[in-house]
Amino acid sequence: MTTLTAIIVFGMLMSFIALVGSVTTLLDESRLQKIILPLVAFASGSLIGGAIFHMLPASVDRMGNGIDVYVWLAIGFASFLALEQVLRWHHCHRPPSHHKQPLGYLILIADGLHNLIGGLSIGALFVADIRLGITAWIAAAFHEVPQELGDFGVLVHGGWKRYQALLFNLLSGLTFPLGGVIAYFVSQDVDIDFLIPFAAGNFLYIGAVDLVPEFKDKCGDRPSIIAGACWMLGMAILLGLRFVV
Repeated sequence: MTTLTAIIVFGMLMSFIALVGSVTTLLDESRLQKIILPLVAFASGSLIGGAIFHMLPASVDRMGNGIDVYVWLAIGFASFLALEQVLRWHHCHRPPSHHKQPLGYLILIADGLHNLIGGLSIGALFVADIRLGITAWIAAAFHEVPQELGDFGVLVHGGWKRYQALLFNLLSGLTFPLGGVIAYFVSQDVDIDFLIPFAAGNFLYIGAVDLVPEFKDKCGDRPSIIAGACWMLGMAILLGLRFVV
């Protein structure tokens, strides 16, 4: 499989994860909550593990252990902070209550921009090393499932028809393969190694800032124990992949 083919195939697979949102129509809020919290914790551990165990070592290998790596790591972290501040967008993993429809458009715009940036970053990882790209894709995919469950629920509760919510979620997801293809062709003329630590910063922000608060502040001991175990499992799997991939 060529690098471009891998970027397109995995990019499209990431887009189709948007269709998982339809599961929210089959579950009541209590059951959805029980499913989402472990998924969020697992996704958080996977994203942080992917950044620490895979992307940062790859950044140092390709760029050297200079300050540039850590500057781009910080820029990647700060860019997602800025994205949330400017667009007032947060990953909505909790079973949603009623929202006004304009919020749905805001979520779709922000999600499309988020996917475009993610596609650029992971596309750069595929250019650097297909194995690294696949590993990062796996970690990102774990995060997309609970995010899409939440986004779909917000749209439906905001007055969107189910087929409309699925369609527009899918369309916003198509910016991911677009970003990957852009990264591939830009890499022909420009050194895009800086996108590897940039992506690591993205992963660290989402995993630590967006996702950890979603499960660590829940009431009761049992949910926190389960979530903590899922978080550690996500980290352990990504560490294990370091020795396999």
